[in-house]
Amino acid sequence: MKSISFIIICFLTSTAFGQIVSGDILGTLFDLNTKEPIFNARAVVEDNGRKYQALTEPDGRFRIVGIPAGKYYLYIISGKDTMKNILADVPMEAYCNLGDILFERINVFKTVTVKSGVKLVFGELPTKELTAADIKVNVNKFDVRTLAISMSSEIKQDENGELMFRGARKGDMIYIVDGVKCSDVFNVPSVSISKMMVFTGGLPAKYGDTMGGAIVVETKGYFELYRSWLAAQ
Repeated sequence: MKSISFIIICFLTSTAFGQIVSGDILGTLFDLNTKEPIFNARAVVEDNGRKYQALTEPDGRFRIVGIPAGKYYLYIISGKDTMKNILADVPMEAYCNLGDILFERINVFKTVTVKSGVKLVFGELPTKELTAADIKVNVNKFDVRTLAISMSSEIKQDENGELMFRGARKGDMIYIVDGVKCSDVFNVPSVSISKMMVFTGGLPAKYGDTMGGAIVVETKGYFELYRSWLAAQ
């Protein structure tokens, strides 16, 4: 009986920690010389030994899905040619749109610079997002509760310090820290936050059923700090 209980606990634990906040990378690949779209090229990002990739469509478009939020270097392989060091900042529950990428067939590794991606929220959900860089200069950075309130006018605080979403009952909201539901997020040091997002309605199904909203926090990890260091070099 103890063995069965242990297996169930392990299963529930692995399920909870498997809910990683992720986003997508979009782009369109064109040949630098002919300006024609490139079909069947491979767009790849790597994270801790795991590859996330997609093939370009006949019109040159590609979409890599389910990438944990953070900064990555994307590379593209077409035939024997490779283009690398395309910086992509993947937001939480949103797209990083790299736009048009011009691919030069020179048979060597090519370092390129692509203008910052455009963040498009999935299904135009009503969300607000702060990155670590935003939090660093925010006057409310020492109090996560106040930080959340500053992100949306639909969040209010009662006399007991509890947050409420406009139009929802008191306590009808959820907190997600690194994919795990928590009772609150106020004991998380702001310096450890990588991204913070507030949903004021229309929550994705994976966050559960609530009539209020959600505060989603992703903390900094080793590989994210390493990728940020690489991006700064």
